[in-house]
Amino acid sequence: MHLGVFSFNTEYSMRADRLARAAEERGFESLWVPEHTHIPVPATGEQADPDTGMPMSPAGFFLPEEYRHMSDPFTSLASAAAVTTKLKLGTCVCLINQHHPINLAKQISTLDHLSDGRFIFGIGAGWNVQEMGHHGVAFATRWRELRERLQALRCLWTETKANFTGEFVQISDSWQYPKPTRAGGPPVVLGTMDTEFGRRQVAAHGDGWLPLTFDVEETKASIADIHRQMKDLGRDPNKLDVSLFFLADEMQSADAIKKARDTGSTRAIMRLPIGDDSVVLKALDEYARSI
Repeated sequence: MHLGVFSFNTEYSMRADRLARAAEERGFESLWVPEHTHIPVPATGEQADPDTGMPMSPAGFFLPEEYRHMSDPFTSLASAAAVTTKLKLGTCVCLINQHHPINLAKQISTLDHLSDGRFIFGIGAGWNVQEMGHHGVAFATRWRELRERLQALRCLWTETKANFTGEFVQISDSWQYPKPTRAGGPPVVLGTMDTEFGRRQVAAHGDGWLPLTFDVEETKASIADIHRQMKDLGRDPNKLDVSLFFLADEMQSADAIKKARDTGSTRAIMRLPIGDDSVVLKALDEYARSI
């Protein structure tokens, strides 16, 4: 099992290029950054943190301030690609519905070329109703939109003259280059909850799975369930790339990493603290002992 690291990628934490170089030097396999284009301010009468003004999350806690300070993931990963040669670079996760497929396809294929094929496309349907609403996306149709936009991306990545007609996306015959370095585009890792619905989406549409909430003890059964569904769909379950994402705001123990390894997952992604370079490097050094 590989170890990757996750940064909230704010303007007041270790910069993406310096972090990427440090992670590669210590033997980490991958660097992952998140995306929120913006965080809408809670309307009058809505619950908000009295200290920060941040809204309530669906999980019942006030969002940390870093959610409104995330930098653009693709620009950040391009800077990381420029100073590394082996480190894989992923989004955890890109809110695919908040981008037009034409623009997003070009951003990703360009990044894929700049990184010599090291990009991993982690995507999710989103949960912030107001945020996606500002992009013209309805919460009720977000998964239909994700599937369709992903189809459109793959079309732009593979077809010489790409065209696509769907419910949400229409593209007449068009040329777009560069094409990604890998045939069919970069691997697509679906970020979902560990639910029956989420596992079904991964089995049908994903090259990998990034469970956004999980129980390590149940993960083996969940992976086996996706494998069964993939076989039923005629897909090769041996190609499923599973990344366990530890988002909790605390350092994970060596025992937690061992339990993750025992699930048979491809990698574990460890959240790094928010702070200056010295704070982040200390955490990197601690996790590096498990490599």
